[in-house]
Amino acid sequence: MKKTFADLHLRANLKNRESAKRLITKAAELGYSMVAVPLSPEARQEELAWLRATCKEAGVDFVSRVDLRPRSQNEVLRLLRKIRRRFEIVCVSCESKEVARQAAKDRRVDLLSFPALDWRQRFFDRAEAELASGGLAELEVDVKPILALEGRVRVRLLSCLRREVAVAREFHIPIVLSSGAGEMILLRMPREMAALAGLFGLAEAVAAVSRVPADLVRRNRLKLGSGFVAPGIRVVREGSDC
Repeated sequence: MKKTFADLHLRANLKNRESAKRLITKAAELGYSMVAVPLSPEARQEELAWLRATCKEAGVDFVSRVDLRPRSQNEVLRLLRKIRRRFEIVCVSCESKEVARQAAKDRRVDLLSFPALDWRQRFFDRAEAELASGGLAELEVDVKPILALEGRVRVRLLSCLRREVAVAREFHIPIVLSSGAGEMILLRMPREMAALAGLFGLAEAVAAVSRVPADLVRRNRLKLGSGFVAPGIRVVREGSDC
């Protein structure tokens, strides 16, 4: 059975639609059949419609994704109440310990992102993983910094990622491997991305760029469907003769 390869963090610049279209088309050429482009909570329906049409033309499945950058625990809760059912994927950028802890335990959060390069500002530790294991959040790792950085900064980042991957595995937190690329030069084929993940000890790297993100999207689409009632409960048929 052919694998579905997904890049859930294709950072297309929507202010330059020609450039964004080229990036999406390149992702399709490299073998991805599902892509997500991060949007802001204020994204217009017109932007979503254009992305869907562009992805359809390129032959890839478009996944709507919102990236949240809250500054406090209360802002996490406020934003999630506002946008959860508007997007298929909700990612929280964890730039403080307070935000990271709240996002990890909230079942409305799909992806946890830790963008900082300094290990002192990366908060995915055992306490964070334990909270995430009780929810639904998965850890997202971008390949872009590994390609863009050099020298000691890259070595330190790889060390951080190796530790975070080990913690995620211990607490059975799924890992999603994404490109994080906004330029074609930083895009890689799915199996090349998986090979790069070997640098920080991700043994299940092919699954992290195929099965894991695809399952996440499939699960959320079921939840957002009109027949969803609760986990494990769906309306199959409705009417007076049921």
